[in-house]
Amino acid sequence: MPSFFLALIATFFAAMGGRDQRLVAALSARNGASTALMVTGWIAAVGTAAFAAAAGAGIAILLQPSGKTMFVAIALLLAAIELAWPIWRKPPEEPTRSLFAALLVIASHEVGDAARFLIVALAAATGMPVLAGVGGALGGAAALTLGWAVGEDLTKRFPLRAVRLVIAALLLVAAVWTGLVARGLV
Repeated sequence: MPSFFLALIATFFAAMGGRDQRLVAALSARNGASTALMVTGWIAAVGTAAFAAAAGAGIAILLQPSGKTMFVAIALLLAAIELAWPIWRKPPEEPTRSLFAALLVIASHEVGDAARFLIVALAAATGMPVLAGVGGALGGAAALTLGWAVGEDLTKRFPLRAVRLVIAALLLVAAVWTGLVARGLV
C-alpha cells in the first residue's frame, strides 16, 4: 500500500504545472470545462500511468537489487531535470475541439514527464507495479482535474514554477542519496 500512496502523492505534485495540466487548463478555458475534456484527460493519465508501471515492472525483472536501486536513482534524477526544465509555451491553437487530438497531445506530454518517471521508479523499486500504476493514474488524473477546474487562472492562482523547482530540488536530493546507497557509500 505504501507504493500506492507514494505514487499518488508524488505523481500529483510532480504533475503540477506540467505541460499536460497547462494544456487541459487552456482547453478548458477556451472551449469550456466540458466533462468530455476531463474524461479525455483521465484516459490519458490512466494509459500513461499503466505504461509507466509496466515499464518499471519489466525493468525490475531484468535488474539485480543493487541495479534496481541505481535505476531508481537515475529515474529520480531524470524527473528532477524534467521538473527544473522551464516551460516556455503559450497556449496552443490546436487541438481545438477534437477530443482524440487532445488525448494524443496530452498523452504525448505525459509519456516523458517527471510524474511518469516517478511511477517507473516506484514500480521498479517496490515490486508492486499495479499499486504504483493505480496511484500514479489517480494522482495524474487529480492534477489534470485541477487544471480543468481552474482553467485559465491556473498559472495566476498557483506559483507553479516555484513548486516545480522545489520538487525538483527534493528529487535531486533523493536521487543523490539513492545513488550513494546503491554504490554502498552511505
